[in-house]
Amino acid sequence: MADQPSILAFAGSTRVDSFNKKIVRIAADGVRATGVEVTLVDLRDYAMPLYDGDLEAAEGLPAAAQAFKQLMMAHDGFLIAAPEYNSSISAVLKNTIDWVSRPVPDEPRLVAFQGKAAALMSAAAGGFGGVRSLTHVRAILGNIGVLVLPEQVTISQAMRAFQPDGGLQDEGLQARVEGLGAQLAAFVTKLKK
Repeated sequence: MADQPSILAFAGSTRVDSFNKKIVRIAADGVRATGVEVTLVDLRDYAMPLYDGDLEAAEGLPAAAQAFKQLMMAHDGFLIAAPEYNSSISAVLKNTIDWVSRPVPDEPRLVAFQGKAAALMSAAAGGFGGVRSLTHVRAILGNIGVLVLPEQVTISQAMRAFQPDGGLQDEGLQARVEGLGAQLAAFVTKLKK
């Protein structure tokens, strides 16, 4: 089973009815359709304090950060839906990355990120669809060793984009989001060979 590829899927939002939680679920369906294992999690279940070097020195990694780091280490790729807050990355997503990037004794540097692959997407209420946040997420992940796929999906006017069941109104866009998940699944499968 260890040789089977796996993907961790999550949104950089804790809001219950988050547009980004909706699209990451759709992308996860695209992964499942390929037969690759996908684990969908909610950052709300991994509440971490704001990163603070003094807190880390005094207490080490918080339990939620350790648990999320273990999840990231156990998966080959990440499906990340990144909301756009004031033209950039959400605080919860940045804070998660910051805590998970912290080393513990006898652990390789950036072990949860190095050699992993990621696919990015965003849904936003504005006209840009979150593309500005994805530029920042792409730069952060690339700098810490994650291979970020060039393809990404953005959804603008997100308040009108979804059906009541969580699917997208636009069938072509639905297929693109599912296809992004499938593309990441294919990529991590090649990486595992």
